[in-house]
Amino acid sequence: MEDNGEPLTGGNSKITRTVSNAYDEFHSFRSYLRWMCLDQSNKGLICLSWFMFILFAIVVPAISHFVLACASCDSKHTRPYDSVVQLSLSSVATLSFVCLSKFIRSYGLRRFLFFDKLCDESETVRNGYMNKLNRSLKLLSFFVVPCFIAESAYKIWWYASGASQIPFLGNVILSDTVACIMELCSWLYRTTIIFLVCVLFHLICHLQILRLQDFAQVFQVDSDVESVLSEHLRIRRHLRIISHRYRAFVLWALILVTGSQFASLLITTRSGAAVDIYRAGELALCSITLVTGILIILRSATKITHKAQAVACLAAKWHICATLDSFDATEGETPRTPLMITADAESEGDDAGDEEDELDNTKLIPAYAYSTISFQKRQALVTYFENNRAGITVYGFTLDRSTLHSIFGVELALVLWLLGKTVGIS
Repeated sequence: MEDNGEPLTGGNSKITRTVSNAYDEFHSFRSYLRWMCLDQSNKGLICLSWFMFILFAIVVPAISHFVLACASCDSKHTRPYDSVVQLSLSSVATLSFVCLSKFIRSYGLRRFLFFDKLCDESETVRNGYMNKLNRSLKLLSFFVVPCFIAESAYKIWWYASGASQIPFLGNVILSDTVACIMELCSWLYRTTIIFLVCVLFHLICHLQILRLQDFAQVFQVDSDVESVLSEHLRIRRHLRIISHRYRAFVLWALILVTGSQFASLLITTRSGAAVDIYRAGELALCSITLVTGILIILRSATKITHKAQAVACLAAKWHICATLDSFDATEGETPRTPLMITADAESEGDDAGDEEDELDNTKLIPAYAYSTISFQKRQALVTYFENNRAGITVYGFTLDRSTLHSIFGVELALVLWLLGKTVGIS
């Protein structure tokens, strides 16, 4: 998706796309978007992109449900849950396609992925982000390929066993082959778009995590308060930009996926509903796909919010270590670097491993150069961090662990209520 340098909003010449080379670091990524017909860099490609979307996300699922579904087949070939499957996938794919088209058309690929800001970052952040970008397509394939293989196995079995006998091309075998291929392409197209938007959000959040980890190093050296405050304000601004761009997608994705799961629960628990691998296998695969996508979004947002809020704990620890060091110096003792130790109750052999966050941990900070920063400045900075915790928000609600616990509690209550109305669970 090549950025053409055109203004994004009317006559505002300050907001323009970043001009990029067709063979830069996005070459493979652009090739993938063109292959998926998601390139909208000119009017012709926009028409092609929308045509492919309407064909595979709306027309093919509608024909599959209303024309090709076998209402008179045996119990193994009936598809009683096909309407929920098609509506769920198409609705979330429509949301993903519309949001992705808006993102790329409004900001351009480089600006949307914050590559125009990498020149201000350290080499560690740039290398880490480039490595994550190069692995993003592999991550996308990791989620899409297993779902596609399972769907392919089901569709091939369904058509090969003679479920559909509509010779719309004059020959039954040829008709079934074309119908099977079109349905598989529709499934692959919709799931890929859904996971693509989720992976891009994960990629952008990973950049901010790298920046926060790099930002935490300022507490290990003799940094002035003004530079620390300026860098944190820049990070908070980027987090607000991400929240503003993705808030509609996150909210509507959560609503659509939740509605899909409740619809699936309702039709599978009603009286007389038959649930087995042949009838409900596709419904289960659809649910796994949608829930996995929303979990990628929520996990990425929660992780970056946790990292951003851990900065306040790190700043408080930095402040107290510097204060203790300054008191030692005032009392005539030689300032010393404290040992990297944990709490006294823990043995020296204990290892927190991955359970201990690299920012919010129990290790003390060496305080050998903080005498140049006054107590009042450090205290003011800690107060600022405590009252200005950054993170990913959705219309003012921070996506942290407490928010996820609240969402889980509400949905669990609704599930139990629905089960109580259908199968009598009290």
